[in-house]
Amino acid sequence: MCVHAFSHQAADLSKPIDKRIYKGTQPTCHDFNHLTATAESVSLLVGFSAGQVQLIDPIKKETSKLFNEERLIDKSRVTCVKWVPGSESLFLVSHASGNMYLYNVEHTCGTTAPHYQLLKQGENYSVHTCKSKSTRNPLLKWTVGEGALNEFAFSPDGKFLACVSQDGFLRVFNFDAVELHGTMKSYFGGLLCVCWSPDGKYIVAGGEDDLVTVWSFLDCRVIARGHGHKSWVSVVAFDHYTTSVEESDPMEFSGSDEDFQDQMIHFGRDRANSTQSRLSKRNSTDSRPVSVTYRFGSVGQDTQLCLWDLTEDILFPHLPLSRTRTHTNVMNATSPPAGATIITNTSSNTTNGNNSGANTPGINSLSTTLPRSNSLPHSASTTTTANNANKAGSGGGIGSGIMDSAIATGVSKFATLSLHDRKERHHEKDHKRNHSMGHISSKSSDKLNLLTKTKTDPAKTLGTLLCPRMEDVPLLEPLICKKIAHERLTVLIFLEDCLVTACQEGFICTWARPGKVGLLSSQNQASSPSGTVV
Repeated sequence: MCVHAFSHQAADLSKPIDKRIYKGTQPTCHDFNHLTATAESVSLLVGFSAGQVQLIDPIKKETSKLFNEERLIDKSRVTCVKWVPGSESLFLVSHASGNMYLYNVEHTCGTTAPHYQLLKQGENYSVHTCKSKSTRNPLLKWTVGEGALNEFAFSPDGKFLACVSQDGFLRVFNFDAVELHGTMKSYFGGLLCVCWSPDGKYIVAGGEDDLVTVWSFLDCRVIARGHGHKSWVSVVAFDHYTTSVEESDPMEFSGSDEDFQDQMIHFGRDRANSTQSRLSKRNSTDSRPVSVTYRFGSVGQDTQLCLWDLTEDILFPHLPLSRTRTHTNVMNATSPPAGATIITNTSSNTTNGNNSGANTPGINSLSTTLPRSNSLPHSASTTTTANNANKAGSGGGIGSGIMDSAIATGVSKFATLSLHDRKERHHEKDHKRNHSMGHISSKSSDKLNLLTKTKTDPAKTLGTLLCPRMEDVPLLEPLICKKIAHERLTVLIFLEDCLVTACQEGFICTWARPGKVGLLSSQNQASSPSGTVV
């Protein structure tokens, strides 16, 4: 495992600040505590395949503590570990057993297996507290769904927790109140990855149905799906640096030139604020129509990188489009035209492909115009894809009503950007399952799960708010879909001047944004291939 000094910009990947070799177990996930990080110290959590969690300081090269050392809490693989937002000591760990545990770095794990008492129970989840005379880890135990809990993510404000499981469900909880907010079911198969939009209004999940699914937090429903990958989607992430919001009045401007300039100056100040604060203006009492573009990316076991735009015609299908065109911020005003983006990469063979860095939201003031939508009209080939997916169906969920088909018909059909012929992709039936790791099943020895797990007929789940049919929601097409590796991709991070990807082979690559090629070249002196993405 190598640790590199990532910040808001690219780092020299040829010179790790710390390197550790583990025998008998492998690192599976990690997370930095950005709240306590300084130039002299940083707290890094590392999860392992045997169930332990290690706290280290790669700058000081110190190993502080090892949690679940004797595997008395959980013996299954650690699937995700994250610091609780705003906390210097609390962190959450999920396992392939389907359990999550809340730890405090100041407390010990004890020398005996923990005993639990039920705190709260709901639909396919339960939460237990650790029953002990003295405070010990874990503080809480969550049992969520069936099968492995593959990943979780905190909302930007830290109040909600989104979890995706091998049973194909996205479950969103109020973390502090320990209450279920909403659920979503994959088209088929397990969900493997999840992320939040910068303003916390949308959640994107990906998994074994080869799709990226956009779920509205406010409406608790699927609002779009994206089809571009040919195998399982392993990572999804929003690009905070190119998400754009523009506020405008749909009526013609009738004020003076001075008033118009004042509005432009005020708007310019708004753009200088953080992404989250600017996006939250949609909830203001002004309620003016907005022109909005969310950019997010995905990588998969098909070795492809896809970039997607979520625009206002998808988000607000029943509202008139604003007269102001959607803009997406880029790093240079003289960027290449659509369809030709210059990118360089640098690779470094490390002992582990997983890497991470700080990803602080920020927006560059320069912008360029992009199409208003990249949604696909529902063609015969789309219907064919949906029918094929229906035959593959999978397990459980609870139906809550038929999806309103008017959402699909209300979507404007704009031109799309694509790197390959749509027909070839829709008719390609060979899913590259040889790229897939598959989930590692694990039988939990815990007998305190008080839930009565029931399975619902997949036929009853499909076509409901929980899992609408393909023809009932807009289908997005990627702006860019490019094969960038030889082995399945495991990491996607958006930084201010570049993208970072990593693959199972152990290569870490930085991909320059337009206008930043020279900067990355000067920062990375190691020999590396360069290329272009059309």
